[in-house]
Parts: sequence; C-alpha cells; structure tokens
Amino acid sequence: MANSAGPRSVALVGPYMSGKTTLLESILFATKKISRKGTTGEGSTVGDHSQEARDRSMGTEVNVATASYLGDSFSFLDCPGSIEFAQETYNALIGVDAAVIVADADPAKALALSGLLHFLEEHRIPRLLFINKVDKMEGTVDRVVNSIQATSQAPLVLREFPILEGENLRGYIDLPSGRAFTYADDGASTQTDVPAALRDEFAAARYAMLERLSDFDEALMERLLEEEAADNNQAYASLRTAFQEGHIVPTIFGAAEHDAGVWRLLKMLRHEVASPDVAAARIGATTTKPVAQILKTFQTPNFGKMSVARVWSGTFKDGDSANGERIASLFHMVGQHTEKVSVAGPGEIVAFGRLDEAKTGDTLTATGTAPALPRVAATPPVFAMTIAPAKRDDDVKLSGSLAKILDEDPSLQLEHNQETGETILRGQGEIHLRVATEKMKNRFKIEIETGRPRVPYKEAIRKPVSQHARFKRQSGGHGQFGDVHIDIKPLPRGSGFQFEDKVVGGSVPRQYIPAVEAGVREYLTRGPLGFNVVDLCVTLNDGQYHSVDSSEMAFKTAGSMAMKEGMPKCDPVLLEPILAVNVTVPSEVTPKVNAMASARRGQILGFDTREGWSGWDVVKVNLPQSEIHDLIIELRSVSQGVGSYTWAFDHLQEIRGRLADEAVQTYRAGMADAAQ
Repeated sequence: MANSAGPRSVALVGPYMSGKTTLLESILFATKKISRKGTTGEGSTVGDHSQEARDRSMGTEVNVATASYLGDSFSFLDCPGSIEFAQETYNALIGVDAAVIVADADPAKALALSGLLHFLEEHRIPRLLFINKVDKMEGTVDRVVNSIQATSQAPLVLREFPILEGENLRGYIDLPSGRAFTYADDGASTQTDVPAALRDEFAAARYAMLERLSDFDEALMERLLEEEAADNNQAYASLRTAFQEGHIVPTIFGAAEHDAGVWRLLKMLRHEVASPDVAAARIGATTTKPVAQILKTFQTPNFGKMSVARVWSGTFKDGDSANGERIASLFHMVGQHTEKVSVAGPGEIVAFGRLDEAKTGDTLTATGTAPALPRVAATPPVFAMTIAPAKRDDDVKLSGSLAKILDEDPSLQLEHNQETGETILRGQGEIHLRVATEKMKNRFKIEIETGRPRVPYKEAIRKPVSQHARFKRQSGGHGQFGDVHIDIKPLPRGSGFQFEDKVVGGSVPRQYIPAVEAGVREYLTRGPLGFNVVDLCVTLNDGQYHSVDSSEMAFKTAGSMAMKEGMPKCDPVLLEPILAVNVTVPSEVTPKVNAMASARRGQILGFDTREGWSGWDVVKVNLPQSEIHDLIIELRSVSQGVGSYTWAFDHLQEIRGRLADEAVQTYRAGMADAAQ
C-alpha cells in the first residue's frame, strides 16, 4: 500500500564518483520526466548542469528535479559528492524526508561515507543505501556491506539479495516476500524463480533481516522466538517502521548506468518514505501557517536571485509576501529548467523568485514570525587564496560579484588582511575556490588573479638601545625642529607595544608628546626586516624644542627617525605565527597525521577520541602558519577525503637562519610584485 500523503523530498547523496547524477538520470527516465538519458561525459545530464560542474564532470552544487511516479510527486535533490562542497549537501538535507545514500560497490571506498552517515544520524534523517555499480563489484556482497557497516552507527539491513552471473547483475531476490526478479532492458523487472544455487543464501539472508528487525519490533521477536515464520506483510511493516524511525538503513543493490534497481528504488520510496508532516515535526515546523525554509540560493541570468525552499506548512502563492519581500514567481525545478507554478503547498520544493534579502537556512513566513528551525552552521575553512581583479578598474565589479557568490555559498569566507594588504577568499579546498572564481568569470564576466596568501610574519627585538634623533629643516618662513631621546627595549612575548612618557622639565612640550608616539607607531608597521614590530616598549626621556619652528609634524618625524636609526641596533628577530590545529581523522590514519605534522615542523601535543564519532581521533598540533596552506590536500589524500581540521592563532615564535632568510626574501619579492 502506498504511503501517499503529499509531495515528498528525497536527497541523493554519496561520495564523488559513486553515480548519483547517473542515478538521477535513470529515475527521471523511469518516471518519463525525460525521454532520453544524458551522460556526464557528454555534459547532457539534468544534474551537474552548471558550466563549472560540466568542466570537471563532477557535482559542484545541489540540483533539484521534481517528477511523479505512479501519481506520487517527488522532488529529488542531487547533492555534490566532493567533501569540498559538503556544505551544499548538508544545507539541502535539512529539508528532505529521506536520503538515498549512493555507494560504490568497492570496500576500499567505504570510508568516504563516514562524514555523510554521521550527519544523517545526528539529524535523525531516514536513509536507505543504494549500492551502485554492482556489475563491477569488488569482492563479495558480504565484504562490501561489512565495509560500509563499519562507518554506520545504525545497522545495514539487506532488503534484497543480488543475482549475479559472473560480473553481470541479472536481478535480485526480494527478502521480505521471497520473490525473485530479473532486470529488463526496456523498463521494470519481471518476476522469476529463485535460482536453485541461491536458495540457501536467500534463506539465511532473510532470517538475518528478520532477526535484525526484531530488535525494534516486539511482535516480530515473539514470532521468531516461537519459531513461527513471519508473513510478508509483517516483514514489510516492520521494515517500513524501522526505516522511518531511523533505526536501520535498508540496503538494496543496482547499476544505475543500466537502469538496474531503479524501479525497485522508486517503489521503496513510494511505499516507505513518510509523508511530509513527519519531517516537519522532526525539525519543529508544527504550524498551520505558511512556513518554508531556504535550502539553497543561486543567481540566474533571466530571473535574478532564486531561493530553493521546502514548504513545511500552509501555502505560498505567486505575488504573496515572504519575510517582507514580494514573491516574484514560483517554480518547480528540473535541473536548469523551470516550470512555473501559481501555488506551492506543504511538502513541495519550489524556487522563490527575487527574494533578494533571503539567505540559505532562513525561514520564510507571511507574517515574519516563525518557529526556530534548525540550520547548518558554516563549515570552517581549510584552504585560502588571494583574489584580485586582473584589471585595476574592475574593483567595484569584483566586490559586487563576490557579494553574490558569498550569498550563494555560506561556506565561503572573505577577509581583507590589513597587514599584507591582500583580499583572501577562504573555503573548503582548492577546487571549491577555483569554482567560485570561475563562477565570477562565467556569470559576471570578470577576470580574477589568484595566489597564495602571504604569511603575516612579525618582528621583535632582543636587546635594548638608547637613541637620539633630531629633525631640523629650514626654508623660507618657519622651519621645522624636533629633537627626542628615546629608549627602546624588548618586552615578553605577547605584550604588544607600550609607549611611556618620562619627560621632565618641559624639554618636550606636552602637546608634542602624542606626535612622538604617532611617529613611533607609524614606523612599527614596517621594521628593519620589513614586518610589523611587536613586543617592545619605547620610552621618551628627553628632547628639545624651538619656540617658533617646532610643530607636531616635526616631533612625529623625529620620533620616526629615532626608531629608524635605533631599531637595527636592537638585534631584530623574525617571528612566525604558530597555529593551534585540531586534526580530525579515522583512528587508522592517526600515525600518518603524526608523520605529516613532524614533516611540517609541527609540535604534536597529543590526541583524544573524537566525541560522538566511533573510531575517530582528534590530533592536536602546533603548526607554523607557513606550513598549513596545502595541509588539507595531503590530509585528504591519506584519508579518502574525510580528514579535516580546524585552526586558531596560538602564539608567535622566533625563526632564525635559513628559514628566516627565505621568509624575508619571499615576503619582499611579494611586496615588490604587489607594488607593480
């Protein structure tokens, strides 16, 4: 019996290259939404339709396609698989009734599912597993399933048993009913007899399924204890309830490239995904008033800003007000194509036109008051690059395009570094940032130059010095005269800058003392080595003035001259910023992280288990900022893409010898290039 009580939303999620976009093509073909399947190689798929996605043959943003199957409406959200675009996936998952986890039938790739599975478990989102590419399966069914089970807190429960002939997937045996089916080239599968060679394996697999389900179904447990056979209806009902409550992960098999398993998947979704009010209750959207939540925003050339949202309750109509803005239009999406609708009701995923102030995660209401719905926090950045317009007169154009790109993607961060004078874009990896700059080029026609951010080194001094400086200039009319005696001495690390006035007897008039301090501070922005000077005390002890020629400017210049002449005598030293880095990885990767940190001049402080993550560690390291730029690339290469880190500035540390010389030379070369 169908579980149809309104439009439902299903996310297709999984690691890069698992076949999500191919599965979406097969689903849309099976539901007759498209008449011909596209391929990622040809760049003709409904999903991954953006220029940036097609240039890389990979998903870079969520794509939505609404279709009907046997009278039931579904909106499918094809989510990016790369960890660099995980924010897109997590934002979309908040608004779905269920997720289909698409996994490669290769045990060696199972670890890549761990972060995604943890998010689904944490947010109690019902999920089923579609093991794809079974025609190319590496190893046995048990080995593939067990490898994925190691990454999931909830048990994987086989719903079917694949029928393989060599490497070819011929069909499946439905475990609840015991019926066998073979795939057909022209559509849905046809029923057949259970192969004799698989009868014992089928019987064992069905009993294992029922035994697992009995952990969550007392009636079923009693039947098994009494050695009574569970009927098909009871098995189906138990599976549906355990799935909807998130106790289990039903597992099926297929080969989306050949449409194998797609009709079976659609039937499961139709019968077993709960109605939209269940998900609404799960996130706290229990109201009868119009409420929707934005899952994604993007810019279009024809309709301006579009906000893809899940309607949780009530209805929204074209022309209505949402959060104080007029809804210019409503659309169902099929990839890049839009289908205009006049009204959207509970459960639907629609695109709202021209809500310029709306942000991803925002709740939309007609009145402006709404329940506090959960939203996903922005993922901390792990990679950075400098950006600048290729043409100097494109500064304003760059600012405008950046504002739109940052609005689309909450996981991007922009920083203007005052010390280096650079504009820095931070994100989830090099590809993530390259895609952002390509969007600016493709959509807003602006050429961008990128680079590696300079490290904001500092400098300090090792010994004290007393310095006298006199600024005297005579020209027509009043001249300039300022004379100062200062002491420069080092302070403990982290003390910053201190200025002391110990002038007695009026040798420097009170009104000129702030000017001396201003001259000192001005010099400290670039010391003898070329960097910001920290951790020192400058004391003004004495000086002279002229009743006519002295001025604030003269004493400011004298203060700066005293610093310029005295600082090289103070034995200046270069300081590099040290970051406190927390690296999160599966436990088996921890030894590689330790070696990686040591090779990057890091100091390993220890490690703890990662709270709430079974089999994961948090490695704590103090790492020079100069060594962190490409850390995420190496970290992901040894952890199937799941390793990550967070960082914060910790302290400044002296650096000497060759490393200091190279840092100064590199910085000066960068400053020279920037000045050209």
